[in-house]
Amino acid sequence: MPMLHIYRAADLHTSALLKSRASEVGFEVLASEVCFNIEATAELSADDQTKLQYLLQETFEPQNCSAKPFVSAKGDGDSILEVAPRQQFTSAWSTNAVSICSAMGLVQITRIEKSRRYHIKRTSPTASPQKFALLVHDRMTECVYPNGIASFEQHSEPEKWTTVPVMKEGRKALEQLSQEKGLGYDSQDIDYYMRVFKDELKRDPTTVECFDLAQGNSEHSRHWFFGGRVVIDGEVMPKTLFEWVKRPFKERPSNSVIAFHDNSSSLRGFQHVALFPEQSTEKPAVPGAFREVKRDFDVTLTVETHNFPCGIAPFPGAETGAGGRIRDGQSTGQGSLVVAAIAGYAVGNLRLPGYVLPWEDQSFEYPSTMAPPLQVLIDCSNGASDYGNKFGEPLICGWTRALGHRMPTGERFEWVKPIMLSGGIGQMDHMHVEKQEPQQGQLVVKIGGPAYRIGVGGGAASSMVAGDNAAELDFNAVQRGDAEMEQKMNRVIRACCEL
Repeated sequence: MPMLHIYRAADLHTSALLKSRASEVGFEVLASEVCFNIEATAELSADDQTKLQYLLQETFEPQNCSAKPFVSAKGDGDSILEVAPRQQFTSAWSTNAVSICSAMGLVQITRIEKSRRYHIKRTSPTASPQKFALLVHDRMTECVYPNGIASFEQHSEPEKWTTVPVMKEGRKALEQLSQEKGLGYDSQDIDYYMRVFKDELKRDPTTVECFDLAQGNSEHSRHWFFGGRVVIDGEVMPKTLFEWVKRPFKERPSNSVIAFHDNSSSLRGFQHVALFPEQSTEKPAVPGAFREVKRDFDVTLTVETHNFPCGIAPFPGAETGAGGRIRDGQSTGQGSLVVAAIAGYAVGNLRLPGYVLPWEDQSFEYPSTMAPPLQVLIDCSNGASDYGNKFGEPLICGWTRALGHRMPTGERFEWVKPIMLSGGIGQMDHMHVEKQEPQQGQLVVKIGGPAYRIGVGGGAASSMVAGDNAAELDFNAVQRGDAEMEQKMNRVIRACCEL
C-alpha cells in the first residue's frame, strides 16, 4: 500500500525568534505546514477517509487541511525543508494516534508520523540549508527528509555492538571508549570496572554494558562524592556533605516516613476514602468499575535540579528535568502516584532587546556551547510546561530569578550555569513504604522509550566545568523528553500500585 499524506497549514514560520535566527544563517522563512504520513494495511474507503480527515484537521479550520500540500517551492532560491522523527522507532505520538484511529474503527492504520515542512528562501548566495535545518530539528531524534517520507523503511541500520578489549589493552580501552562516546568515566569508575570485568568476570565488557554503566552507575545517580571527606584549606572537616544535609532530619525527624534512602521523601499521611478500579490479579489490565475503598496514604515529596542540560539545550533539558523527577516520585517505596508539580528558574542577566538595564554589564561573556539566559528562561518554562501538559501533571506554582553582577572585589557573581528546579508531590499507600529485598532468580525489567544515544554521559557531563567537554558530546548528554511514553509507563506503575 502506498503511504497516505494529509497536510495541515501551520504557523511555525511566524516565530520571531526563528525568523531572526534564520536571517542570521541567510534564509527567510516564508510559510510552514505539517504533514501526516500515514501507513495502512489496506485502502481506506471514502467513509474512512472522511473520518481520518476529521481526526487530523483543526476543529474550526477544516479548510486548512488537505490531501495536497499548501506550500511548494517556486524556484528562484526558495525550497522546502522537511524534518520528522527518525524511523527506527515508532514515536509515542504515533502510538497514541493509532490507538485513537483504532477506537474510531480505522483498524487498517498501523502508523502515523508527523513531519514539519518549511518553505524557505535564500537571502545570501552562500547560505546552507543544513544550517537552517539545525534551527528546526533535534538531530538526535529527528532527521531531514529531502524527498519527503515515501515509506517507513528509509532508516539507516543501527551501529552494531562490540566488545571492549579490556583483557588485552587494560584500562586504556575503557578510557578511549569513554572519550570517544562521551561516557564520562572518571578514574575511580575505570578502576572499579577493571576489577569487575578483568579480575572477577575475566571477560571483555560489551559496548552495551559500558553505555548502561555510564547511565546507572554514574556519580550523578549514586552521589558517591557527597559521602567523601571534605577538606578546606588543608583541614579535614568533621562531617561529610551528606552528614550536614542529613543533620536536621536526624535531630528532628518529626513526621518523616522516608528520608535519604529512596528516590523521594515521604511524610506521614492519613486514612481516607478513595476510588479504586475493580480488578483481579489474574486479569489486572481489564477495564472495570470504580469502587470506594478505605486507604491509608502518605504524601511523597521530591525535588531536583537539571542545570547542565538546560544550559546546553533548554527545552529538552527542562522536559527531562520534569520527566526524571516524575520518574523518581513514581519509584518511591513500592510505587507512588503523581499529583502535581512546581518549577523554578535562575539565570544570568536577561539583556532584553530594547530594554537596557543599568546593572547589566554588557561585557560579560558566556560559554559558546550554552544558550543565553533569555533563551534559557523562555525555553525552560516552555519545556517544563509542555511536558507536564502532555503527561497530565499540573504545574501549580514556581519562582524565577535573574542576576548578573560585578562585585566591589571585581568578582563576577552570576548564574552562568542556569538552575532549573523541578519539584513534585504525590501520594503513596502506606503499606508500600518499604521496598522488598530482591530474591535470587527474579528478573530485572526496564520499561521506557526508544534507546537513542541520548543522555549518555549526562551525569558526568553535568559535573564538569562548563566548556570542558566537546560541544557535540554536551549536546548528546542532554536527554530528550517523551511524555507520552512516560504516561504509558505511569499506567503500568499505577495498575501495580492499585492491585
